[in-house]
Amino acid sequence: MMDIHQVTNFFLELDALKHIQRRSYITGGERLENSAEHSWHLAMACWNIAAYFQFDVDMAKLLQYALVHDLGEVDAGDTFLYSKERKTSNEAERLCVQRFSEHSGNHIQDLLTLWDEQEFGHSTEAKLMKTVDRLLPFLLNIAAEGKTWKSHQIRASQVKNAHAFIADDFPELHQWLSEKIDYATQQGWLLADDAAEVATE
Repeated sequence: MMDIHQVTNFFLELDALKHIQRRSYITGGERLENSAEHSWHLAMACWNIAAYFQFDVDMAKLLQYALVHDLGEVDAGDTFLYSKERKTSNEAERLCVQRFSEHSGNHIQDLLTLWDEQEFGHSTEAKLMKTVDRLLPFLLNIAAEGKTWKSHQIRASQVKNAHAFIADDFPELHQWLSEKIDYATQQGWLLADDAAEVATE
C-alpha cells in the first residue's frame, strides 16, 4: 500500500530547487531567479518554441527534459555558464538525480534515464531543450541591460562561443542571438573583444 507521507516528503525534497539561486535577474532586475523558476520558464518556452517552428518533436519528452534538467542542482548548486568549473558539474548533478530516483516517495520510474537523455543525448528534443536553456538567461540579460554580464565582465566572444552550437540545428534562433550580441556589445553590456566590433550608430 502506498505511503502518501513518503510521496509528500518527496515533494518537499523537490521544493529545495527553489533555494538554488542562479545568476540571471528576473524581469525588472530586482532579484536573481531561482532554478525552480527557471525550470518552469524553460518548459513553457520549449513548448512554445516547438509549436511556433512546428518542430517534429515528442512534446511530452521535451517537457520532461526541461523539468528534470536542473534537478541535480539541489545538491550540486548552479554553475555559472562562464565558470571554469562548469565541465565538472554534471557528475555531482547526476548523483543528486540518482538520489531522487531512489527516494521512496518517487514514482517516476525513468527519472534518472530522462536526466541522462537530456544531458548526454543528441535527439531533437535534447538539442532543442539545450538551445532554449541558453536562450532564456540570454534574454533576461538583454532585458536587464546586461546586468549579469557587466558584473562578471563577460566578453562578447564568450557569449558567441557559448551559443555557437545552436547555429547548426536552429539557425533562425542563432541569427536572433547573434543580432542581440552585437546590440549588447554596442550598448556596452558586453565587453568588446576588439574596438572594431562596436559599430557606431
